[in-house]
Amino acid sequence: MEAGECRRVFSFLFMKTATTIAEQIAQLEQRGMVITDKAKAEEVLADIGYYRLGFYWFPFENKYPNKHNRDHIFSSGTTFEDALSLYYFDHDLRGILTIYLHRIEIHLRTTLIYIVSNYYKSNPTWFADRRIVAADFLRMLPGLYSDIRKNDAIKHHHHKYRNDIYAPAWKTLEYMTFGSILYLIESLKHVDLQQEIALSMGISNLKVFHSQMQTLRVIRNVCAHGHNLFDLKLAQSIKPGKIKGMEKGQRNSLAGGLMVIASILSSISSNRQHEFIDRVNGLLDNANHQPIGRFISHITPLSH
Repeated sequence: MEAGECRRVFSFLFMKTATTIAEQIAQLEQRGMVITDKAKAEEVLADIGYYRLGFYWFPFENKYPNKHNRDHIFSSGTTFEDALSLYYFDHDLRGILTIYLHRIEIHLRTTLIYIVSNYYKSNPTWFADRRIVAADFLRMLPGLYSDIRKNDAIKHHHHKYRNDIYAPAWKTLEYMTFGSILYLIESLKHVDLQQEIALSMGISNLKVFHSQMQTLRVIRNVCAHGHNLFDLKLAQSIKPGKIKGMEKGQRNSLAGGLMVIASILSSISSNRQHEFIDRVNGLLDNANHQPIGRFISHITPLSH
């Protein structure tokens, strides 16, 4: 038997196999988890899933946060309800963040369209003009637009204006992803336009602006795909700019990301900022009175 075939056989022999919910509950109990209401646990596992919940009972393991050489043994007294509480905290926090991240995204998209389209009034498809936008973005544009063109409003535009290569910016940019919008802003050759857009978000330094926008993009994607938030680690440190009280250790965590959201909301709507802060702080206060409090202690309450 050749080496490649041996590796495939070895992999097959040690590959994990599917388990029933009853087997999953038995395994959790063998690892030290206390499950007093098995019927409820069965209902939850059938609804949410063993794999997804695993991210939320991992902190209760003896070797947390070490992801290597895990034995999956839980700390004494760990209950199924504890892990479920951490899952629901994350779920509720994602729900709050999604609302306000959407508000920020819409504001940024609208501001970009308004400022640049009015600057280049005679060029409704300025986003495709090499005199205005950097070449790297333009190389990506045909691929981006092929997806944008699938939207009914854009289909309708091209049906009506058959000679147009692109629909105007105020139509096209509505269907660009948040990541593409950020890339387009960075690609604007007229830096003063980037500056004006940044100022609309209450940020005067462009490096700070791009750093904080990328932070929002990461958090938005985590929320959109349902990944765990409470222990989020940002690959790139946040540049705090005018944000006061952001400690060095918070610049790569969700705590810093929440401060960014609150700060930017203050330039869009003070009412929405206060609402956001109150909702986040209320959720944190409730969670801190539960056993899961120790896993979210790094997320400090926000200040008005």
